[in-house]
Amino acid sequence: MSTVLKEQLRPMQLDDLPAVMLIEKQAYEFPWTEGIFNDCLRNHYHCHVYETGNQIIAYAVMSIAVDECHLLNICVSEKFRNQGVGRYVIQSMLDMARRLNMRTAFLEVRSSNTGAYNLYYDLGFNEVGLRRNYYPARKGREDAMVLAYEFKTFDK
Repeated sequence: MSTVLKEQLRPMQLDDLPAVMLIEKQAYEFPWTEGIFNDCLRNHYHCHVYETGNQIIAYAVMSIAVDECHLLNICVSEKFRNQGVGRYVIQSMLDMARRLNMRTAFLEVRSSNTGAYNLYYDLGFNEVGLRRNYYPARKGREDAMVLAYEFKTFDK
């Protein structure tokens, strides 16, 4: 996507939550609450938004613990999907984790979300587990595939 510029990804602010919640509620049948995003910001998770012009069109939330990170929520506004935005946001979060000396990045993806799964696989994630009944679903619960990205280390 030729219009993707690095300076368009910036830290999420409390003032961004109405726009983030609009995307979240449009994307998910069982969205995160504003309180969850608030807690992530208050607890200094790595929360970022992607803007084009003055419009937030994507966001990501990542937690860090010791030498592992967990991509908790990545979402792109529906009308901006399949344009490289999601790939850019994920790569940017992985670059941030690399600079923080993480060894492994984890995430969960719905078993039914083949588009996201294929993107993660293409970016170098591998399936390492399954969380049964992890996600709420219209007819009960849905499994999550656990994916991991191993950061390459080089001898100095």
